[in-house]
Amino acid sequence: MSLSLIEALMDRAWPALDREDTEGWVMRAAGGVTQRANSVWPREQSRDDASAVRAATQWYRSRRLPLIVQVFDDERSRGLNNLLDAQRFTRQSETLIMVRPGGALPSSQDGLPDRLPNDVELSEEPSEEWLRLWWSVDGRGGGPELEIARSILVSCPSLYALVRDDDGVPAAVGRLALVDGRGGIYCMATAAGHRRRGFGRQVLDALLTAGSHRGVSEFWLLVMASNNAAQALYEGAGFTARGRYLYRQARPQRALSGC
Repeated sequence: MSLSLIEALMDRAWPALDREDTEGWVMRAAGGVTQRANSVWPREQSRDDASAVRAATQWYRSRRLPLIVQVFDDERSRGLNNLLDAQRFTRQSETLIMVRPGGALPSSQDGLPDRLPNDVELSEEPSEEWLRLWWSVDGRGGGPELEIARSILVSCPSLYALVRDDDGVPAAVGRLALVDGRGGIYCMATAAGHRRRGFGRQVLDALLTAGSHRGVSEFWLLVMASNNAAQALYEGAGFTARGRYLYRQARPQRALSGC
């Protein structure tokens, strides 16, 4: 998969509820829920980055949101990064893009059957248990923000995996977004008391197996560049690094004092 294709798949797998395409820059907003759904996607290189940033600033200001730009690590971003550096935009959440082909899991080459584990629950809608566990790990906010997140999730056809511990308590969850015959792994989350016990790998294997059974030709996922443990998990499942991006956020401007 080319990086431009992955960007388009990412945008469709995690769609913003409010969006506008302006001369190659896609403005996205969703009440401040997740950086991905509340940031500019510079789909095409702008002819005038300074003008594009000014227009984006006004677009987000009208929605009472900070200006955040998702900047991919490639040649087209050099000029934009220089401008954002000059305007003292912060650098946040550096993220790796990893990919792997569809088909059998690496574990199946070791004699294990390439089938869905019996102890993983799969559904086409996120259950309340699924949502609560994921939100407890990755969520920011309360009930209204969770409802926005739910709307983002169900805007794209997806599979939702949940695995329980021996007592029936939800231990880990994950989501497979299905877009044009390809699959994106999202929302991988393990409850704090269940980590380092293999539950995350069970969820991942189940999603990859289910996707392969549905004819998914290629998979992608996004993982924080600082999360070495998660990267090791994904590499063990056959994923390799394909690119990276980060978020550049405008610093808040202080209003002049009235006294």
